[in-house]
Amino acid sequence: MFDSQLPFRDDIVALFPGQGSIAAGAGEPWRASRHWSIVERISDASGLDVDAILTSASDADVVRTDRAQIATFALSLVGYLELLDRGVRPRYLLGHSLGEFSALVASGLIGLDDGARVIATRGAAMQRAAALRDGSMVALMGGDDGARERLDALSDVWVANINGPGQIVVSGTREGLDDLLERHKDLGWRRATPLNVGGAFHSPLMAPAQHELDQALATIPWHSTSAVLVANVDGHFHTSADEWRELLSRQLTSPVQFLDATMALPASVVTTIEMPPGAVLTGLTKRIRTFDRQFTLVSPLDLQEIAL
Repeated sequence: MFDSQLPFRDDIVALFPGQGSIAAGAGEPWRASRHWSIVERISDASGLDVDAILTSASDADVVRTDRAQIATFALSLVGYLELLDRGVRPRYLLGHSLGEFSALVASGLIGLDDGARVIATRGAAMQRAAALRDGSMVALMGGDDGARERLDALSDVWVANINGPGQIVVSGTREGLDDLLERHKDLGWRRATPLNVGGAFHSPLMAPAQHELDQALATIPWHSTSAVLVANVDGHFHTSADEWRELLSRQLTSPVQFLDATMALPASVVTTIEMPPGAVLTGLTKRIRTFDRQFTLVSPLDLQEIAL
């Protein structure tokens, strides 16, 4: 399915969003796609009604960690298969958090059904970990030269995403984040925005989910690929199964180094195409470096704009 015979385009990176991009009804514009059938496969493999999550779930239901992850994964891959149908096969694949699993399936390193099972395990384990201790995330913007270092003095707050120059997301307990929100300007940040997420992701508070994820990753077969994937954990290229098992495990409790990962792309990559459901990564990448063209696939109509 993803083992296309199309030649790779070395000037394009496909961006695979994380669960924060999903919203109620995000799948509705894509239901007429001939690739919508993979949603049923993903439902069977995960034990979740992914069609319903993508088309009829409420806002509150669709953003639940265990549902948002599998729904985002499914929709991103429907969009990627539509992109292949248009004769475009990016050499470079870059995911953000959950999006790394979507990128791995798109590359052929892991199979669709195996990817769905791992994500179902990951999402459920993270949901349970979040329930053990109340936590969330806050986006910080406009930090001065010492703002990042001053965060180290806070209790129960950890850097979770490094999304661009002067823009990071932190995870923490409710008490730790309340303290941050009250003092963020004194710490050198112009703006602090609480995020509507279900837990303190990419922090030590996710450690209770580690064993289940590691077990799931150990059970799936891995393949080879000629695509090039950039890892969140260290911002480097990796291709081997052993490396990716470790990277995906570490990613659970480690910061997403999206800034470094974007900068790792060679100068020859001049076009980004973001898979559905959102346009978050397009906004992040344009603040990190200059690209000639950037496309988002929020609906199938956006595919018509892609002329490469």
